[in-house]
Amino acid sequence: MLDRPQRQQPTPSALLRDLAALDQALYEAVTVTRTPALDYALRRLSAAADHSKISFTIAGLLALCPGRPRRAAALGVAAIGVASASANMLGKRLVRRPRPHRAEDSPFPGRHVPMPESASFPSGHTASAVAFAAAVGPALPVATVPLGLLACAVGYSRIHTGVHYPGDVVAGAVLGTGAAAAVLAAAGWQGRGGGGFRPSRPAG
Repeated sequence: MLDRPQRQQPTPSALLRDLAALDQALYEAVTVTRTPALDYALRRLSAAADHSKISFTIAGLLALCPGRPRRAAALGVAAIGVASASANMLGKRLVRRPRPHRAEDSPFPGRHVPMPESASFPSGHTASAVAFAAAVGPALPVATVPLGLLACAVGYSRIHTGVHYPGDVVAGAVLGTGAAAAVLAAAGWQGRGGGGFRPSRPAG
């Protein structure tokens, strides 16, 4: 009986190389796809999301309304703080991934925004936008879909404008979701089935 060739188990380094190659291929596919109707809007959106200006503006409007909107705004702002600190002070410093290379002969230079000097991984814009949406949504369900779509648009705009790889954006979304979950847990949020916020009880 002939011996069957044994399959080699992929090593972690080989998996990372494959993922990096896929990430690069996806990024390049976006850079060579002509989308003139989207370029201007996504460039403006990406720039407007700098320093979470969009999210802070929405939070300010929500804070004008007492009750659930104001609580949702507070949760969203807190989640932005956690996500931003985690992305910029931990993620970028630990991974130090270089930003995508943008050749001078790029086919669509008009869609680009200025290249940040910080590391590429993870996307801080995406982390903050997702954190805000994920923290506000449970407290104010009517805002879940609009803020979720906005966060997705902000994340994609960072790829479209040439400053992040898709993997950076995915990592930012995961980080933002985790930041929102941490803030909601710290605030005693129990979800819809649990009646919203539960006041913390003194120990003992």
